[in-house]
Amino acid sequence: MAEGFDSTISYSSSLMKPIKIDIIHEDDALIMVNKPAGVLSIPDRFDAQKPNLVRLLEQNRPKVWIVHRLDLETSGIICFAKTEAAHRELSRQFAQREVKKYYRLLVDGIVRPAEGVIDRPIAPSPAGGGLMHISAKGKPSTTKYQVLEVFKKFSWVEAQLLTGRTHQIRVHFKHLGHPLSVDRRYGPREAFFLSEIKHRRYNLGKTQEERPLLSRSALHAFRLTLQHPSSREVITLEAPLPKDLKAVLNQLRKWGR
Repeated sequence: MAEGFDSTISYSSSLMKPIKIDIIHEDDALIMVNKPAGVLSIPDRFDAQKPNLVRLLEQNRPKVWIVHRLDLETSGIICFAKTEAAHRELSRQFAQREVKKYYRLLVDGIVRPAEGVIDRPIAPSPAGGGLMHISAKGKPSTTKYQVLEVFKKFSWVEAQLLTGRTHQIRVHFKHLGHPLSVDRRYGPREAFFLSEIKHRRYNLGKTQEERPLLSRSALHAFRLTLQHPSSREVITLEAPLPKDLKAVLNQLRKWGR
């Protein structure tokens, strides 16, 4: 079932901002959502009023259970359980790596080979601040990837997480020398501008300020494959790309070949 609904959540006591959440699938046991970038998956530890999917979904439902999560700036498909039994079964599948998770990402440079497996352990960085890095003392971490499209200076890639470490895709592709094209913590830039690919062909008035095409991590959770907790049917669902990533790809196809 595909549908959408509008929910409103308070950023503060004096400001209300509407947030549209797209439901990819919903039944009695689970709900699959296309998470917008900039919305938390779960409540913030320090400020429960920050926009988060759990709070939004529970405005229309008695309760939802957290199964996994996506980073704040990552868009895409995420699953929640609607019963305790479904929560136990889905959590088991994620813990035992039975769920197949696929992401789409834009990285710097031409990735070679065009497909492969990144098998490097990941651990918390000595720099702190929640950063992760490649370390022989880290936990085993494996990412399978395939390049979907190549541009002059960028690659559009699909990656499958075979393990689920914190920031795994971001750390693994940085290790390859191909960080996410936009990534405030691991990448080369905080925003993607059209002028970077149009160069001299880009014209902006003297009083105008260029607005970024993309101002969050260039990462989208594209597809999930799992076993339905009640029917045991294997289901695969996808989350369409959001407008910001579509805009970047459209401009790269036009100017970045």
